[in-house]
Amino acid sequence: LFDGIYPFYPQQRKAFVFDVSAIIVIVVFLTFACSFLLIIPGIRGRARLYWTLRVLLSLTVGVVIIAVQFTGDWENGWVTANTSYKSFSRALVNADIGLHVGLSGLNVTLMGNPVNQVNETINYNEHFAWSFNADYDHSYSEGLERGLPSPILYVAEKFATQSPCSLQRQYRISGHYASATLWVAFCTWLISNMLFSMPVLVYGGYMLLVTGTFMIFSLLSFSTVRNTLVCPIHFGTAILRTGYGGSFWLTLAIGLLCFVAGITVVALHYFNMDLLKTFFDLHEDKAEEYQEMTEVYTNPHFVNKGL
Repeated sequence: LFDGIYPFYPQQRKAFVFDVSAIIVIVVFLTFACSFLLIIPGIRGRARLYWTLRVLLSLTVGVVIIAVQFTGDWENGWVTANTSYKSFSRALVNADIGLHVGLSGLNVTLMGNPVNQVNETINYNEHFAWSFNADYDHSYSEGLERGLPSPILYVAEKFATQSPCSLQRQYRISGHYASATLWVAFCTWLISNMLFSMPVLVYGGYMLLVTGTFMIFSLLSFSTVRNTLVCPIHFGTAILRTGYGGSFWLTLAIGLLCFVAGITVVALHYFNMDLLKTFFDLHEDKAEEYQEMTEVYTNPHFVNKGL
């Protein structure tokens, strides 16, 4: 052994913490935000506050629209149960079993209470993808070959193609359409930012309303799964029940924020245009607009000739 580990064999898999793609998206948007904060001191007066609010709110909407497509907590469920740990073994373990459903797959978590039981470290988080470029059944077969714990295989089997529950087909279709509508919302978010940079603010407000609408459509698409009969996942007398997760509620909150911001922009366009132009730093200075010429320069040569 080398420091308690066999040096010529693969180490034990570490528990899943966060999706790498979501981390990349967050880092990119944080870079944009930090870059803006570096140039914000160059903006004078009250416009500095308005620019900060507009940019940070816009970046928040953009990062949420993209990041939630890579998260795995659109639907979550946990249960604590005494269950068998391995096939062909009578050993029982007390563990927390978690199910985390995303738009492109699911994660099954197994955490022992305590972590060290039956001479093993029980700390698993396995990902099974069902996106259109992934083979869920192949991932499940690999799990069987690697000898994953029985609770993980039992939960994953419920979502297999040949399972009579048909859970994979329901979640896969709803997740695909939810992801597609979120990409449309991202495109409308980009268009709204372009319109806000031009003197057509009301159309930017309309595009914010469209952005919020498509985000709500994505939630409706994903929630259609809840309207179908779902096979119960039993662990003895305990049942693993799921509910909407953080990504679902975060998308709902940002969608409602887009509605509020869009309605506010449209309302100000019709009732208080000056305030709207001031907030977007497009307000013309009336002193310059009506400034009169106070000094005239003439050519003495033409004046002397009476011209």
